[in-house]
Amino acid sequence: MPRSSLSRRLPAALRSRRARAGAATVAALVAGTAVFGAAQATAEHSVPRTDKEVPNLALVQDKIKAYYGDTVTADGEHYASPTSNYARQVHGIEAKARAYLSRALARQDARAGKGHAKPALVLDMDDTTLLTYNYELREGFHYTEKSQDAYLASTDMDPVFGMDRLVDWAHSKGAEVFFLTGRKEAQREWSVRNLKNVGYGVPLDRAHVYLKDKEHPPAYLPCGADCTTVEYKSGTRKHIESLGYDIVANFGDQYSDLRGGAGDRTFKLPNPMYYLP
Repeated sequence: MPRSSLSRRLPAALRSRRARAGAATVAALVAGTAVFGAAQATAEHSVPRTDKEVPNLALVQDKIKAYYGDTVTADGEHYASPTSNYARQVHGIEAKARAYLSRALARQDARAGKGHAKPALVLDMDDTTLLTYNYELREGFHYTEKSQDAYLASTDMDPVFGMDRLVDWAHSKGAEVFFLTGRKEAQREWSVRNLKNVGYGVPLDRAHVYLKDKEHPPAYLPCGADCTTVEYKSGTRKHIESLGYDIVANFGDQYSDLRGGAGDRTFKLPNPMYYLP
């Protein structure tokens, strides 16, 4: 989903169109992903009192690279390693999700034909189903709409390790799959192409892939073009449920992907690269 980059968490980030968290965002990112843990004084002070309460930006970036197992190809592209601590953590979350879905979908299957809602999964896109790590490193953690458009138009992001298999497996067990992203509507063609090319073998039409359309917001969102992330995502999930689905699981890498209700259970994917309120 469109988001603030690590390097834009300095005061200049306040001009962002998505109300980026500003100078406190690096501290929130670090506390939220346990990079430095509870020792960070900024978890207690929203405005740092001294420089010692602010993590060094370069050191944070180095820790992020180590966590993802930064691998550089001969042509200078950066990729996350499938043996990294990030990959291990993701696989652990996926194992818990699969165990839960096995039970939940079995219960739903037993109720089939008895007037019960059809089970569904809702998944965010960036860093939930598609990994933005290569883009972030190429841009030096400096997100811009222009650079994201150029990247998505020409490059496929890798799937988040194992998520393509989990999604396809859940679909084979009877779950309808919906992608719900904060990417703008103009990025639909690139997004669908990417999902298809990296192995998501589920329906990817407009009825199953929701992008943010600020020019023509859907009538089911009372907040219209001014929705916060939580309003947009929870409102869209409620819309999906109104179509006769029971969202048995909702996946996202940001807490704003998961808040607002409309979903039986949430699964938070790790992401220390950026923070979306």
